[in-house]
Amino acid sequence: MQRLRLRFGRGEEAKFLSHLDLMRLWERALRRCGLPLAYSEGFTPHPRIALASPLSVGVTSEAEIMDVFLSRWIAPNSFISQVRQQLPHGIELMEAWLAGLNVPSLQSQVRFAEYRVELGIESGTQEIDLAISSLLSAKELPWHHMRDTGTRHYDLRALIDDIWLIDVNDSGYTLGMRLRCDPAGTGRPEQVAKALGSSQRPESIHRTKLILS
Repeated sequence: MQRLRLRFGRGEEAKFLSHLDLMRLWERALRRCGLPLAYSEGFTPHPRIALASPLSVGVTSEAEIMDVFLSRWIAPNSFISQVRQQLPHGIELMEAWLAGLNVPSLQSQVRFAEYRVELGIESGTQEIDLAISSLLSAKELPWHHMRDTGTRHYDLRALIDDIWLIDVNDSGYTLGMRLRCDPAGTGRPEQVAKALGSSQRPESIHRTKLILS
């Protein structure tokens, strides 16, 4: 048995895939390669693959991490070369490395996610800096949003580790965000942008890093 950990990107062509569609895409690609996949037990066995912190629809990324279990050893470089040929435009396999079979599940190791968020211009640099400073200095930020099960109330500030200004130009500005991403809660860049005073949804959200324990 072997456990490979992959890092892949999701570009513009694939940003509207649902989590279920993405997992089906990977299953098809891995099966087409003829790789010795390890399967779950039970009445409906399926390939043992696990994705860390699924992306929201509409978000691109260069930092998606996934574990793939194989029934026999395959060199990571050979795995990459075979799988890349089966992936569609918009999904790019960047790295593959060995992970221990007995380490905790991938999802349980995720602690933070970093994003690059582009917003339309609504204020000057000083106002942006002030909004960031004010939010980061707040002890709490009561927040709520609607879900299928009703209204969820929580402290948005507790989900924010850091925010920083990356760039400002005539068309807008770009923020960096490091948000909590663990079983206790997940920060969403669009909600943080709204808390900073943006009246519009971000023009783009791109995940740049997942930080594991």
